[in-house]
Parts: sequence; structure tokens; C-alpha cells
Amino acid sequence: MAEDRKTGTDSGPGGDGFAGFDPKSVEPYIVRDPEALAINLARTVEHLGKAASAWLAPRESGEKTDLGTDPVVEMVKTLSKVSEYWLSDPRRTLEAQTALMGSFFSMWTRTLQKMGGEAVSDPDVVPRNDKRFADADWIANPFFDFLRQSYFITSDWADRMVRDAADLDEHTKLKAAFYVRQISSALSPANFVTTNPQLYRETVASSGANLVKGMQMLAEDIVAGKGDLKLRQTDTSKFTVGENIAVTPGKVITQSDVCQVLQYDASTETVLKRPLLICPPWINKFYVLDLNPQKSFIKWAVDQGHTVFVISWVNPDERHASKDWEAYAREGIGFALDTIRQSTGEEEVNAIGYCVGGTLLAATLALHATEGDTRIRSATLFTTQVDFTYAGDLKVFADEEQIAQIEERMKATGYLDGSKMAMAFNMLRASDLIWPYFVNNYLKGQEPSAFDLLYWNSDSTRMPAANHSFYLRNCYLENNLAKGKMLLAGKNVSLADITIPVYNLATKEDHIAPAKSVFVGSGLFGGDVTYVMAGSGHIAGVVNPPDKGKYQFWTGGSATGDFDDWVKAAKETPGSWWPHWQAWVEALDGDRVPARKTGGTLNSLEEAPGSYVRARA
Repeated sequence: MAEDRKTGTDSGPGGDGFAGFDPKSVEPYIVRDPEALAINLARTVEHLGKAASAWLAPRESGEKTDLGTDPVVEMVKTLSKVSEYWLSDPRRTLEAQTALMGSFFSMWTRTLQKMGGEAVSDPDVVPRNDKRFADADWIANPFFDFLRQSYFITSDWADRMVRDAADLDEHTKLKAAFYVRQISSALSPANFVTTNPQLYRETVASSGANLVKGMQMLAEDIVAGKGDLKLRQTDTSKFTVGENIAVTPGKVITQSDVCQVLQYDASTETVLKRPLLICPPWINKFYVLDLNPQKSFIKWAVDQGHTVFVISWVNPDERHASKDWEAYAREGIGFALDTIRQSTGEEEVNAIGYCVGGTLLAATLALHATEGDTRIRSATLFTTQVDFTYAGDLKVFADEEQIAQIEERMKATGYLDGSKMAMAFNMLRASDLIWPYFVNNYLKGQEPSAFDLLYWNSDSTRMPAANHSFYLRNCYLENNLAKGKMLLAGKNVSLADITIPVYNLATKEDHIAPAKSVFVGSGLFGGDVTYVMAGSGHIAGVVNPPDKGKYQFWTGGSATGDFDDWVKAAKETPGSWWPHWQAWVEALDGDRVPARKTGGTLNSLEEAPGSYVRARA
């Protein structure tokens, strides 16, 4: 007997077939009101036309000039090299065709066996735990089961065509694998009304009203993106920065052209003598570390007795085009250190850098080492790469040709629009961060729910032209920081000159700063490095408050030898890594002093989180 569609469980003998298939189960797929459906389809087309007009308008006016876009050209060029490998040798061509046809013949055989009432299990190549295919009819209904199996067989075959293309260089193979995943994610039958059982049933049940609402939302999102699709992942109306998000009490006590410096109010009678400076990425906004009181690392650190200072980067415009890494090191980190000294009188500081903010912090520490600046006495790096050899899929966008194209586009405005970076990050996990929202918003016609992390994710920032070009070339393209060849303030800086203690946090499932990449980078510092790997990914692995009891972390001494060997030997501890880090900091210097007045003798400019973070891209 078939089980409830919502459960996503199998039906038939052994849970694997169509035996006893009930013809009544197709009734939800039968159109009952063709007139209403026809009217709604006409309205859907009308809204689709509005969406197309919103997309075309800035291109017809010359505001946008991306028709025949470079990413598409790059994808075609890359995949053509894969095709050339398999088609250049008749034996390889036959091998590829035979592999695909053999898989399809096996699927047809299994389908016939299921129709005959036999219990047949899918091969390993057809996963059942993919949440895109949770609806029971993906297995219980012969038509949708055929689509599901065909999709997985074809996408797996395409992956193998890239993986087994022996003559391709590693960068081309990395790009080809990435583009194949994007195509596979986009062409999933779960993304289309007529090939997704749940969408099909909902469209029939509402006579297409879902599509009318969805195309209306699509047009609105293209208008909001000024000609590009600004995919809504959450209900942004439910959040306001400074009101119900980023609400830890504090003040903006100074600002420069590139940042504001925030100091947070003490919540303990005594505080650690060494203040704590947090250097977040400028690619995103700092309040990922202060989403709400329950999730806030900033509030937690304040409650542990840290005097917390945070750099809030400016959301740059054309005025900041020439602000490069040295400017961010001097007018950001250096400026914040001067501020801390003015506010607290302290010379020694503990510092944290997150993602590219950590990369900048590491480069700044190497520069400080050449200049005798010893104010930062310990460094903590959250999911930070300093060696980009194993930088993962973001390297797809970082070859000479693509960087030159980005630089050319930035010349016109002086910055890279934040939506471009946001889309690149979303593409790393398209099956989780793009297509489920496409289906939910534009095909189901449902508004997304309110989620603070996704609100932060949608609050993108621009990148100054000089800064972004320096980052792409020196880190992703040439790996100069790892090689000791990065030039800052006219000096080659070396990570080996950094001899202060470093707490280097990686996350196991990170797609942006892979754990192996962080591990390899640990070996480049000149002092003691404590490498820790947390569970989950780039955000959830970092923003993991102890009282939630989620995930785990691994410790295992110095980051030496082979990464996989380190992981096998590492000690796993349930829960958050935050208390482990706190113990590490206090072991370095646990001296405490009476709680400090926010700002000291400085006059505050405004309440935290400040005006810089509120500027929208």
C-alpha cells in the first residue's frame, strides 16, 4: 500500500516498486477546471512579460552591458575542452556512449521488473535521501520515478566525463566540474512544474494561481535587482539592523574613510586586560557575529569579560576605488589599534579575523613584523585561508582572463557590485541556496519565511576596485601571501615572521575556505598554531553558541603532516568550540582589570551598530 505523499517514503514490495499501483493516485494530476487554468496561465504570461521587460530595460538603455555574458562564454569554452577529449578518439567516444546507454538499459530493465511486481532496489548512483526528491511520488509513480532515475544517471555520467578526462589541466577540470554541477542543478526535474509531482499537484489544485503569484514575485525581484534577479531567500520586512538584529549594546567611537570602530559595553565587573579586536570580512557585514542575543558571538565574548572592539567596514562606492589592501590594513586594522589605545590605554591586543578579514589580518601581522609593531599579541582566524592552493570552487572564477574581465567592469564604477559576489557564493551550493528558493518563490508562489541568517546573506556589500583586484591576484591567482611575495607598503611580507600564538579555526563542510586549505596554511606561520576543526560549514560552524549543544569540534595538536591523518587522530568534542577558544585566550594572559567605560575619553559618534553597516548595496 502506498504511503502518504508527504512522508517521502517508498511504496510497493520492499519499498522499491510500482506493484499494486493505484490508478486513483493520478487523480490529483487531472485538471478539473481548464477555464480557470487557462485564465491563470494567461496572467502568468503577462507577469512573465513584465519580468522580461524589467530585465531588458537597463540593457536597452545601456545601464547594463552584459548581453552575451562572459560567464556563459567561459562555460561553453571550458566544456568544449571536455567534449574535445571524448570526441577526438573514436574509442573514447564509444566508451562514453556505452557507459550512458548501459545505465539507461539497466534502468529500463528495473522499471519493467517493478511494473511486473518484483522488488527491485535502485543502484547506488540513484540517491534516495536528496531532499529535492522527498515527495513519495518520485518513487511510487512510474513516470516520476523514471524522471528521477534518468536525472541521476545522466548527471552522474556527466560528472564522470569531467573526472575521467585525463588530458585536461587541473584548473580546467575544476572549472568543468563546477559548470557541470551548475547545469545539473539547474536541469533537475524538481525545478519544473510538469516534472515535479508536488508542483504539478499544487498547480492543478490552484488552477495555476501559484504560477501567477510566482511570476509576479519574479518581476518584483528583477525590479529590486535593477535588472538582475535579486533572489529573495527570506522575508526581509521582518528585520531591521539595530532593532531586532545586531542589537548588542555599544557605541561607534571613531571612523575613517574605510571603517567605523565599535566598542561594546561591558557586562561584567572585571574584564580581561587585553582588549579584543574583531576584523570581519568586507565582502559581508560584521553582524553575522551579532545576529541576535542568542546567537551573538560578540555578546558572548562580552559576557566572558572581553572588551570587544569591532571593525565595521564601509559599503564602498566610487570614492573608494583606489582603496587597496594597504589602505584597509592602515585605515582599518591600524586605525582600530590606535583607537583601542586611545579608549583603553592598552598596547597589547588579542585579534580575531573572519574569512577574508582573517587573510587581511594575517597579511597585516606580517607587515607589522617588518615594522616592529607588536601590539597584536595573539591572533584567532575564523575559516581563513592564507594558502590558496586548495581554495576550492571559488578558484573557478580566478584565472587571468576572468580577473581581467572583472577589473575591466570595475573601471566603470570603481567597485564590484555586491550582487556579483553574493551570486558566486550561492553558486557554490546551488542545490541548497538557489534552486529551492526558485521553486518555492516562483513556481509555488510562496513567500519565504523569516530567517535572520538569510537576511544577513542578502545584505550584500560592494568591493573597492583596487582592493578586490589585489585580493584576487595576490591570493587566488598567484598565492603570493603563502609564497612570501605579497607586496605591502613596498615590502615583501612573510607569514613566517608572525611568531605570536595563532588559533586557526576551520569548519569541516566549508565550501569557501576548505578545512584542508586552512590546515595547509597553518604550517606557514612562524609561531605556535592551534588548529581546530569545527563541525558544519563556513557560517554555522562559526556561529555556534554553546547553549545550543550543536555540532562538535576536533583538536589534535599542531597542524603538521597529512590533513587526513590529522583528522583520523584528532579528538572529537561535542558542542561548541567557543569555550575551548576562551580557555586558549585566558591561558595566554588571564589578567583582569575593572570594567572599562565604553570609549574611554573619546566621545562616541553614534550607537552601535552604526551607520556604515546600514548602508545597502
